[in-house]
Amino acid sequence: MLQDSQAFSGFSSKDIAKSKAFYRDILGLTVEDGEMGDTRIKLGSGAEVFVYPKEDHKPATFTILNFPVDNIDAVVDELTAKGVQFEHYEGEYGTDEKGIARGLAKGQGPDIAWFTDPDGNILSVLQTQP
Repeated sequence: MLQDSQAFSGFSSKDIAKSKAFYRDILGLTVEDGEMGDTRIKLGSGAEVFVYPKEDHKPATFTILNFPVDNIDAVVDELTAKGVQFEHYEGEYGTDEKGIARGLAKGQGPDIAWFTDPDGNILSVLQTQP
């Protein structure tokens, strides 16, 4: 029934201007103004994400966008240089000093690093398989 639908995802932002600047200037994505005060983020896959204003925004408690990358260390270094702060977690799936959980070496999935956007929504970069 919906297999041919041009589905898209969305999330809220308390401050659309800050979101737009972050996704455009820090992450390097194409960002367009929507018709109702919203923002559209264009992804490399051709998909888009709808970011809409919400005064009482609450950050998502899960990862809302995952960005597969060829070299996670280089991307983490570049984003860190732009002021992005990566999350650090303890335990078996903990992160290293850069904020990268090294799952590939342990056979536990891809290397992954989490960070947040200006509204506190969780994003990640993850290593594509070599």
